[in-house]
Amino acid sequence: MNNPACGRFITLEGGEGTGKSTLQSALRDRLAEQGIDAVLTREPGGTARAEAIRALVLNPPGEQAFSPLAEALLMNAARSDHLDGLIRPALTAGKWVICDRFSDSTRVYQGVTGDVSPAVLLDLENHVVGSTRPDLTLILDAPINIATERRSARQGVEDVFENRDKAFHQAVRLAFSDIARREPERCQLIDASRSAPEVADAAWHLISQRFIPAAVKG
Repeated sequence: MNNPACGRFITLEGGEGTGKSTLQSALRDRLAEQGIDAVLTREPGGTARAEAIRALVLNPPGEQAFSPLAEALLMNAARSDHLDGLIRPALTAGKWVICDRFSDSTRVYQGVTGDVSPAVLLDLENHVVGSTRPDLTLILDAPINIATERRSARQGVEDVFENRDKAFHQAVRLAFSDIARREPERCQLIDASRSAPEVADAAWHLISQRFIPAAVKG
């Protein structure tokens, strides 16, 4: 039986506007009800240096995006610092870590949609991530029109990825679905077209079923 006191690493993946940050907060609250301390973080970001790289990649100088290979290198530089500075120490301390995006996003955004060789990305991932792999990855999936409406409702300035065309976002959606299909032991696809509470219920069912003993759940 799984021990809830043991640190768990959960990643949330999916296209823009699928509700990852909303779900992240909901899961933290539900874990807190079980007496489980959860650290919320994001990629790129999570540490001061990684956040600086985030600003550089998402809002590049001159509003001209880096090449996909340069993006992959920057993402992995940020990830390395993030892992060393936040994720690994938290897991070692027995905390749960819920991360908005991780290495799957690099596979999708710089690989499938950016044409960086999968072999290059895998080599980088193996060196940077090592054995610190997610215990569970929840991939939020929603039709492009719904995701677009949600992004528009934010009324914020779109970053270099959010600002791309419908074909790009559709390719992202399909690529994440493909990862879920190829790695069913780690990844679970969640219908994110539903309301935020419904999505949270679905995610919590998967998490509690896998990691939280019945005695703790009550």
